[in-house]
Amino acid sequence: MYPESIISEKIHHLFQEYSIDPVKKDKQFAERLQAHLPKIHRLFGEIYGGCFDVEQQFVDLLRSLILAHQGREAGLKKLDQEKTSQGVWFLSNQLAGMSLYVDRFAGSLKTMPTKLSHLEELGVNFLHLMPIFESPAGESDGGYAVSNFRKVDPRFGTLEDLISLRKKMHSQGMYLMLDIVLNHTSHHHEWAQKAKEGDSYYQSFFYTYDNRSIPDEFERDMPEIFPESAPGNFTWSEEMGKWVMTVFHKYQWDLNYTNPNVFRAMLDTVLFYGNLGVDLLRIDAPAFIWKQLGTSCQNLPQAHTLLRLIKQCVQVATPGMAILGEAIVAPKEIMKYFGTGEFIAQECDFAYNATQMALQWDMLASGETRVMLNAQGEILNKPYGTSWITYTRCHDDIGLGYDDYMIAQAGKEPYYHRKFLKEYYSFSGDQWMSPARGALFSSNPKTGDARISGTLASLCGLEKALIEGNGPAIDQSIQKILMMQAHSILLGGLPMLFYGDEVGYTNDYSYQTDPGKSYDNRWMHRPVIDWEKVNRKKVEGTVEQQIFEGTKRLLQVRKAHGLFSDISNISWMSPHNIHVAGFVRRMGNERMYCLFNFSDKAAYLTWYAFREQGEGAGKLYDHWTQSEVALGPDHEHLILEPYGFRILEPKS
Repeated sequence: MYPESIISEKIHHLFQEYSIDPVKKDKQFAERLQAHLPKIHRLFGEIYGGCFDVEQQFVDLLRSLILAHQGREAGLKKLDQEKTSQGVWFLSNQLAGMSLYVDRFAGSLKTMPTKLSHLEELGVNFLHLMPIFESPAGESDGGYAVSNFRKVDPRFGTLEDLISLRKKMHSQGMYLMLDIVLNHTSHHHEWAQKAKEGDSYYQSFFYTYDNRSIPDEFERDMPEIFPESAPGNFTWSEEMGKWVMTVFHKYQWDLNYTNPNVFRAMLDTVLFYGNLGVDLLRIDAPAFIWKQLGTSCQNLPQAHTLLRLIKQCVQVATPGMAILGEAIVAPKEIMKYFGTGEFIAQECDFAYNATQMALQWDMLASGETRVMLNAQGEILNKPYGTSWITYTRCHDDIGLGYDDYMIAQAGKEPYYHRKFLKEYYSFSGDQWMSPARGALFSSNPKTGDARISGTLASLCGLEKALIEGNGPAIDQSIQKILMMQAHSILLGGLPMLFYGDEVGYTNDYSYQTDPGKSYDNRWMHRPVIDWEKVNRKKVEGTVEQQIFEGTKRLLQVRKAHGLFSDISNISWMSPHNIHVAGFVRRMGNERMYCLFNFSDKAAYLTWYAFREQGEGAGKLYDHWTQSEVALGPDHEHLILEPYGFRILEPKS
């Protein structure tokens, strides 16, 4: 790698070549580059220092940063400055998100602006558009098999439609989140097509092998991601006459990041998305981006180095864009994606709180909180300046990936506890008394592992209750839905609703007749929105109205109190009642007690739970029921109705 003096000289020449004015017009960019350059240089050297052309590769990397800066429109540069002035802008309690499929929600990007009023009415101002870039019909993996990273799929519209939508959103104070798939491309991508044609340059963009010798070595240590629908990690390419690594599906070719040309091409794509005006970039499956023989090829140190390098480059060229690492891995591993050592809070800005999400479903099925509480020692280690995506469910399945010891410490046998959960939420399970209607996804007969599909409403019993016409069960299902949403919305982080949940959509089984979807039962919880059904939110007493108004009010409570910002201010209350999950949010002299009864029976919580937190006699105001409860010697317990919850603020 170049010494520091040579790097300065190279930057000087590049500034001259591209007419960069480091004193006036481009001063802030030049200052950012200077500040982050030492780490960019070191991280790049750690990964690619042994490449024969590493010095030229590094100069080309600097060139990419300069070109991205030059291509950033004035409005986005102004927004960069506004975000910087706010500190860590994305920790704010004013943000509330929704994840949706454009075509299934609104039809197209062109018609999407007409649906923004629905989101604004609800209180959502942070929009995650599920994959919208070109992917082949029938081999799209829900849009995560990308054949062109820079072309919007015609099913959704055009790149111009996307930019127009983003500008409208920004003008209304809304934020945009998009995906990038770093790990792989579709086998229809231009790079894969050229590799199939025999171009050795592009064959080196992937992991390709003439025979099974090295693939078999990899397979000994690599788990299968989709053992039912896509067993193994390699696929034979007849056109290329080689085996190619395909960790997810046979039509998704894994990119080879040991090749610096791959890294620079994908970094250019990251910066391209930044200049589209993306506020939060969701990096899909970052745990898989580095492969090494003799390992599981997941969560390797080099994957973290690459993510840190991407983060440093983004801070230089497109600083208003935050990074989300979609690492759905064990709790200890998730924490590493926020950065470790000198890079704490300098890797991914966000991660999914997948552990807490799954533990909510554990509590709902079991009616107990002990397993969840055993996980908090790890979850609460998230560093300040980073944030969670908190959610009850998303487009994906619900995994039960929390550690066995968390279950064992609750006095349960891990295998049989997970078996109970799978049966409770599966329509075909043995728990015939369960109100839940879901399905098992990606069952592995070798290990017994499986995940869970189903909408929030169906898993909370609404589908069954509606079919049976059982009024009390319908009411209880709505109560469950709102309790689950309240837990996620108030817990900490950026709450991300999944579309349809705000009006109680139940499972959609039409995917079973679609050859491109029938193998993937996750499509049952990805509905096509019927706007006549949505408009029932205006009819008093309907299921849609009750769920919509309840969700809306929860978001209003969150936005009204600054202590719900993600400022590392949460602590869990002692488990005086194993059915009740309780946490406290504090900021200065303010505090809020959030309590949730996961039982189907009334729960009694002793007042000592509050006295342990320093509360004396007095009153608590419940922001959910909008009523006061007394805290004093004449009242021994706080009573929470079945699946009830309270949002309590002390009042003098």
